[in-house]
Amino acid sequence: MTLNSQVIYTKPPTEFPVVGETVKISKSTIDLDAPLPEGDILLKNLVLSVDPYMRGRMRDPAIDSYAPAFEYDSVLTGDTVGLVIKSNNPKFSQGDLVYGRTSLGYFEEYSHVKGSYADESYVVRNDPKTNGLPLSYYVGVLGMPGLSAYVGLKKYGRPKSGETLYISAASGAVGQIVGQIGKALGLYVVGSAGSDDKVEYLKELGFDGAFNYKTENIDAKLTELCPKGIDIYFESVGGSMLEHVLNHANNFGRIIACGMISQYNTQNPYGVRNLLYIVTKRLAFDGFIIMDKENMVYEEEFIKTCTQWLLEGKIKYRETIVDGIENTPQALLDVLKGRNFGKQVVQVTSF
Repeated sequence: MTLNSQVIYTKPPTEFPVVGETVKISKSTIDLDAPLPEGDILLKNLVLSVDPYMRGRMRDPAIDSYAPAFEYDSVLTGDTVGLVIKSNNPKFSQGDLVYGRTSLGYFEEYSHVKGSYADESYVVRNDPKTNGLPLSYYVGVLGMPGLSAYVGLKKYGRPKSGETLYISAASGAVGQIVGQIGKALGLYVVGSAGSDDKVEYLKELGFDGAFNYKTENIDAKLTELCPKGIDIYFESVGGSMLEHVLNHANNFGRIIACGMISQYNTQNPYGVRNLLYIVTKRLAFDGFIIMDKENMVYEEEFIKTCTQWLLEGKIKYRETIVDGIENTPQALLDVLKGRNFGKQVVQVTSF
């Protein structure tokens, strides 16, 4: 029997998750030598993805949403990269690298995955063996965050060369990719972030303008950096940031709502007072969930395109990687409090 560290979710938090209480580390045992039933696979998990949307799954299961609530006192789930160490499933071979699809990979060192669940939840991703890209990219720039950026901007933003794109949370897992795709499409790109070093990073990526929303006057900076107004807003924050953007939005602008992290941990969401601008400026306001079937059809095109961009150096990507599965609860809290830089990843073990 082998010890198996697991990240366990216990109950919904009142506001922010509490490390060691809402989310904690537990140890069980697993028999790695036991024969596998037909269709099953045994995984050694290598990389875990920690994302803001996970906070929304920490709720009463009776409350419906686009992603299922976490089960109380159960192993946390999310995006993962794992190594197949044993297989009794013709779709998977020993030594395959597999991607655990959004919200379906297990946050534990080893996973015994049942046949039907394996077929539904895991995709073979042997690309890193040949292209040399980091495994962590497959839960980041080549995973759900990158696909969200690609589909959100191209499908819902309907960008035209010369337009102004503004991105909140621009140095995050999704925002940094949105900005670089925007530049590649000929847009004038402005972003905001929560620290001066993050702002400098945005400038290194080629953003036309960037500012620290915590220390600068947001309205003044949007006036200065977006002199022609905002045509496309990639929304990840909500609350007062959305109100500022509506003031600067151009007629027939597009708002792409990928997330609203300001609303995830509060019982009293900030009221946006100028929503009438959606009507008077004839704005398109599209919320989207990347896991919807009509969005996932872009996955193959996206991975092929973005992999090539990465190999050619046209796209850069910043990550915060913490070592050890025991640090997962703190990593999640850091994401929700904005302490991480770029994509937050937990490295369980090396490949």
